[in-house]
This record gives sequence, C-alpha cells and structure tokens, in this order.
Amino acid sequence: MVCNPLAGSGFALEVVARLEGLLHQYSIPKTVFIHDWPDSFSGFSDIYLVGGDGTLNFFINKYPDIKVPLVIFKGGTGNDFHWLLYGVMDAVTQFKKVLELPARPVDCGRCNGRLFINGVGAGFEGAVAKALSSGKKLPGKTSYLLTILRKIFTYRSRHFTILTGDKVITGKKLLVDISNGRRAGGGFHIAPEASAEDGLLDLVIASSLTSIRRLFYLPVIEKGKHLGLSIITHLQVKSVKIQSLEPIQYHLDGEYAEAAALDIQIKEQAFLFRY
Repeated sequence: MVCNPLAGSGFALEVVARLEGLLHQYSIPKTVFIHDWPDSFSGFSDIYLVGGDGTLNFFINKYPDIKVPLVIFKGGTGNDFHWLLYGVMDAVTQFKKVLELPARPVDCGRCNGRLFINGVGAGFEGAVAKALSSGKKLPGKTSYLLTILRKIFTYRSRHFTILTGDKVITGKKLLVDISNGRRAGGGFHIAPEASAEDGLLDLVIASSLTSIRRLFYLPVIEKGKHLGLSIITHLQVKSVKIQSLEPIQYHLDGEYAEAAALDIQIKEQAFLFRY
C-alpha cells in the first residue's frame, strides 16, 4: 500500500489506517509505504494507492511500466478518476468489493512526454489550476469553487489552434479539455461520454463567452449537459496538438503546468486496475 501523506489535508492517512485494520482482519499480508516509495513492486500481488488524482498521476509517471494490478482509494480533494472506477463508495465497501474483482486494462494519455490518467485542461481550466497552485488552499472544494467564480469574471479567452486527424479548429476558446475520465475539478462532468477503456480521448472545446454567459453555462457543464450545445465542439480522438501564440496554461490531472504547445496521444491499455 502506498500513500501521499499530504493528500486530502491528511485524510489519506486516515484511510490508510482504516485499510490496515481491514487487511489485518482478513489476514492479508501487507507493506505500507508512506514517505519512501520503493524502486519496484516485484513480488507484490496488488498495489493499494491512497490519494487523489495528483497522487495517481505521480505514481504512473514514477512507475510507467508497472504491471501489478492497482486499486485507488479516495484520499485526495477531487478524486475524479476514483469516481470513474468506483462511483460514490467508502473505503470499507470498496475494499470488500475489490477482493472479488478481476484486473482490467485501463487507458492513459501522454502529454508532452508526461502521462496522465484523468485528463488535461487548457485555457480556463489552466488558469484555475495556476491560481490554486500559488495560493493557500481552503478545506475541501472551497478554494476551487471560489477560484472558478473569480475567473469567470477575470479570465481572458485565448486564441488556440487545435489539430486532430484532418481537422483544424482555430479561434478564441474558453477551454480545451482532453479527457480519459469523465469528471474534472472534483465534480465537473466535462466529458460525460468518456471511457477509460475505449482507446480514445474525448476532446471538448468551449467557445469564448462573456462573463454573464459563463455564469449561465458553467453549471450546465458541471452537470454534463453541454455536449449538444452550439458553443461546444466534442470529438473522440487518438491524438491532438494544441498551439497558441502565447504560453499555454494547463493542468495535467489537476497539477498546473505551462508549455508553448501541447502534443497529446492516447496510450491504450497502459495499466491494470481492479474495478
């Protein structure tokens, strides 16, 4: 079992303690790694990972070739990929369930050489991630929601050139999202038709909007009711390139980054998860 002790403002450590008790109860041998993770997991039958989307992103990039089945337990703030695999489920219920589940292959993506498991978001999402990375976070989703509200009125839409297959999409866009999972930001159903098993990434593009229209449409996006709207372009793709005249602010599984351009591809059946 591996854990990010900082995930969820310490909540991950509470989950680890709960899981240790369950493993002891079921007479399942275990090794717990908190601060110092091993170079490899040779000899382990499963890896229980406790944390959020950022912890999972760090793990898959540290162990990109791992073949041991993974189980992610909710221990972060957003936990969007956990929701995709397990829905709304507490640690005890999930533990008992995964004991009986087979390992299944799951896709991931690659962005500028770095792996992601849930998604990449540029434009508005990138600006939100940047603000969150530089400020003191409040408990739960409070910081995220307050930052979104502020950016609704202050964010300036960027001009993007998006290339995928034989399509070229250009113009000012509010956001450009590339998803392997369905949710981002701890509950925004940005790609409600996405699957982590279909060998495709869901590309969702929102046109530039005034602040008033942002206030109207962002709750629609949160509920995943936006794909049929005229302001939305939705494509399922194997790869996509994103260019801009200015540095692109984006998040990778919730972690802020910046680049001159983004080169993104699907990596099919990259990891095994029990779910």
